[in-house]
Amino acid sequence: MVFLMKIAIGSDHTGINYKCLIIDFLINQGCQIKDFGFSHYGKKVDYPDFVHPVAKFVEKGEADFGIIICGSGNGAAMTANKYQKIRAALVWKKEVAFLARRHNNANMISIPARFINKNKVLEIVEMFLKTDFEGGRHKIRIEKIPLNK
Repeated sequence: MVFLMKIAIGSDHTGINYKCLIIDFLINQGCQIKDFGFSHYGKKVDYPDFVHPVAKFVEKGEADFGIIICGSGNGAAMTANKYQKIRAALVWKKEVAFLARRHNNANMISIPARFINKNKVLEIVEMFLKTDFEGGRHKIRIEKIPLNK
């Protein structure tokens, strides 16, 4: 399967190995990558410093999707979901990735580096990117997510 998309990606120190694995996979699938992630081994960093730029890039429409990685995936997802046009889903298996796209029209996934293995991470990314949004009743629900100001 070939994905002709632009993907923004970022990670903290716990996600660097997965970030590199995912980037290689996506480049081989024909994707353009914008890497906002941490790239130095051995130094601890704060995930928001890498999640904010990914979320801003996706929110502005400069990437089709975003992938963010931290230890539990929670902090990265919480940070990304502060942006009105972002729907970041915490994803730990491919079935959750499928539903995040199919029912929730997620435009970012947050991967918990400490809780999945490298054999599953590419399955998750592939499932997320190949799944289309179903629309219908799910579209109505998605339209209710942003806060009315």
